[in-house]
Amino acid sequence: MNILQIDSSILGDHSTTRQLTAAIAARLQAAAPGAQVTYRDLAAAPLPQFTAAPGAMDAAALSLALEQVLAADVIVIGAPLYNFSVPSQLKSWLDALAVPGKTFQYGASGPEGLLGAKRVIVASARGGIYTPGTPMASLDHQENYLKSFFGFLGVNQLEIVRAEGLKVSDEVRAQALASAFEQIAQLQAA
Repeated sequence: MNILQIDSSILGDHSTTRQLTAAIAARLQAAAPGAQVTYRDLAAAPLPQFTAAPGAMDAAALSLALEQVLAADVIVIGAPLYNFSVPSQLKSWLDALAVPGKTFQYGASGPEGLLGAKRVIVASARGGIYTPGTPMASLDHQENYLKSFFGFLGVNQLEIVRAEGLKVSDEVRAQALASAFEQIAQLQAA
């Protein structure tokens, strides 16, 4: 099994999503001895923003991002909620993945995703509480965006490991982290 671990938090060692992605990758490796992990830190080495300016796009970096995804069986993504969405570094990486003929195609019936065999596990961290049924639910443009994006690419096995309410109180934070790590402990290799 090839695991691609993506971190995008700017908080370094203080990042909850980095803790979660590391635990997820370790759990998957324990469940599938011999699994290989490719690690990419989008905060430390961000992809360029898309632009029309000649020469501004680093074709090699964009190509490598796509190649890593295509080679992966499982993609583990650290996605903190920043201002109701994903970090700009993660958005740039996602933009590099939407490549006609590689990750999706258009046909007579409309778009068709080509990444159906991939498993995506999103490590989501949020200071507030945004789950459906809460007053802040309509402001979730993080998990909903990632579900929509990977759904467009044909991914039908997307899981969310969520720690939310991290800034509500110490008690809520402790409960959220315990719940997320318990969910990670239950992850299977396939």
